Amino acid sequence: MTQVHSREAAVLVPVVDRGDAATVILTTRTRSLRKHSGQIAFPGGAIDPQDASPEAAALREALEEITLDPAYVEPIGRLPRYLTTTGFCITPVLAIVSPGFTLRPNPGEVADVFEVPLGFLMDAANHRQESRMFDGLTRHYYTMPYGERFIWGVTAGILRTLYERFYA
Repeated sequence: MTQVHSREAAVLVPVVDRGDAATVILTTRTRSLRKHSGQIAFPGGAIDPQDASPEAAALREALEEITLDPAYVEPIGRLPRYLTTTGFCITPVLAIVSPGFTLRPNPGEVADVFEVPLGFLMDAANHRQESRMFDGLTRHYYTMPYGERFIWGVTAGILRTLYERFYA
């Protein structure tokens, strides 16, 4: 039996403080990436040895991927770790982002960066449970279609956890 070694990763779950119209910043990964290409994702990636913490890694990755200046970001906690089928153990770092930032996608990693209303994402009516056969196993996952964008997999799973923790 082979043992799957997981890589430690961190993502920023950036909630923009726009009062009653709070939003969540998401990205669309470029099609050229090896893993999860073309998918909607939070800014984030592998925790490097020089990162002091998952928070440091998430902030570094958000700066690298979408130029989100850490001066606008206040990490407020962690959501439960999320193990992916591709071998990553992800620590989601929940953060409040103050308005006034400027975002520019890094074209090597991010095709698009956009905001989705928090109210939409935290409404259970917008959460669909689906399943698919993958490597001989039935995998269950959430989807949250938003306009022409299809939020699913790890990203939808982390958003669902946020919903269950704070809104359910």
